[in-house]
Amino acid sequence: MARMLLVRAAQSRVRILCARELQNSIQDSVHQLLSDQIASLKLTGAFMIQESKITSHCGSEFLFKGLKGIKNNAQAIKSLEGIDICWVEEGQAISQASWETLVPTIRKPGSEIWITMNPDQESDAVYQLVRNPPDDAIIRRVNWNDNPWFADTSLPAEREWLLRTDPDAYAHVWEGECRQTSDAQVLRNKYSVQNFTPMDDWDGPYQGADWGFASDPTAFVRVWLHERRLYIEREAYQVGCEIDATAALFDAAVPTAPSAREIATRADSARPETISYLQRHGYSRLHAVQKWPGSVEDGVAYLRSMDQIIIHPRCTHAIEEARLWSYKVDRQSGDVLPELVDKNNHIWDAVRYALAPMIRQRDSGAAAVRIQGL
Repeated sequence: MARMLLVRAAQSRVRILCARELQNSIQDSVHQLLSDQIASLKLTGAFMIQESKITSHCGSEFLFKGLKGIKNNAQAIKSLEGIDICWVEEGQAISQASWETLVPTIRKPGSEIWITMNPDQESDAVYQLVRNPPDDAIIRRVNWNDNPWFADTSLPAEREWLLRTDPDAYAHVWEGECRQTSDAQVLRNKYSVQNFTPMDDWDGPYQGADWGFASDPTAFVRVWLHERRLYIEREAYQVGCEIDATAALFDAAVPTAPSAREIATRADSARPETISYLQRHGYSRLHAVQKWPGSVEDGVAYLRSMDQIIIHPRCTHAIEEARLWSYKVDRQSGDVLPELVDKNNHIWDAVRYALAPMIRQRDSGAAAVRIQGL
């Protein structure tokens, strides 16, 4: 952003505001960043760097302001009316009040607002532009995999380490995802992302499928159990998968022996016609799961009873849903409610179906212990 603005300011006369929510001194601004880039681009002859602003030989001007409190400062608002480009840095920190003041103030014909941000909370005012952008907005997501020099640094090892040890932090730091309310996460502190190869003494494989409805995806998983650890080895995930394409979707998820067709697969009983179709087209070991009152809650309890849930890096949807699957949160108090949000759970529904016999057995055993205790 800084380089693009400097090149434009060196070529034609523009007035640029560099804004952020709080600016107690010029040191809080991007003044130093712009100064460094002027030197890097060898444009020192084209710019004059002053203590509180930067100007160019063709009359361009960089101004630096904090937005907090500007709403009630008429003089400050007036000084912004001739701005050609407003660059908002640390956009995630801009308050709703500052945003409501800034947008109608940058009103010069052809003027633009540029925002750079690292997503923090989904409720952040500026992040709503990402979720629901205006028709004339340009949104670009830029992460580590967009950096052509990334592999030539020590950063790949750092990225992989954080992915293994803290997938939630990884999603925020490396993939630009918003932070999640950790107490509401169903699988908080339970899962990690690691490469693995199933061993001969592991139990499994177990396979499960969840059927898509409208915008929901069809999901398939292959999982293993070993020493109170759950391993998510393979997945398939597709929105809008037609019934006659489902078998091929599952086949592709397991390219190595034993094939997906050779292993018993348990699926959501809500689509008997899909199950019947697949049974007639190669998936003879596919059967509906018998549900019971509280089966979802029992499934969650079983998953959380694992010492660890290990997800293979290729199972990208399992990783994403493990981070996002959550309980409802009271809007007023912020309390986590004992009710699951019905989204970001398709892979984990498939996991529950795959492990249904063990989940039911565990639940029955717990009930028996309670009865004997009485």
